[in-house]
Amino acid sequence: MSSKKPYEQIDKGLLKAIPNPSRGAYEIKIKIPEFTFLGVSSQPDFATMYLTFYPNDKVIELKSVKEYVYQLRNIIVSYERLINIFYDHLMEVYEPDRMRIVMICNPRGGISSKLTIDSDWLARGGKEKYKDWVGSGNVEDTWDVMM
Repeated sequence: MSSKKPYEQIDKGLLKAIPNPSRGAYEIKIKIPEFTFLGVSSQPDFATMYLTFYPNDKVIELKSVKEYVYQLRNIIVSYERLINIFYDHLMEVYEPDRMRIVMICNPRGGISSKLTIDSDWLARGGKEKYKDWVGSGNVEDTWDVMM
């Protein structure tokens, strides 16, 4: 078993892209139900990660995402920092038109949490052209129905 590592050692080089076979607009949804990492107290944390991805020239090679996620099992990091690192790495490698990440963390001490990042948000440098995250039509709240 590998030793515990700080979050600075997360290897984004594991992420691989394949050429987008279509220039038409479409949406890719990915669910990672066994997203595990070590919390800041070196105790295992568990989450389900949902990706909504609108590709440009590249699409995600799923095997490489599995390998990337697998390395996190030995990474000591808070989930707030981890969702930001994951977002930054995916944006850099895949350069999508849009990407949304929702991280639903399993309860710890009776408290659960959900974190969301969307590249469409103005605060993230987006143009807010999709706006499907505004109001009651939140994308992440429909995952259980859709998957």
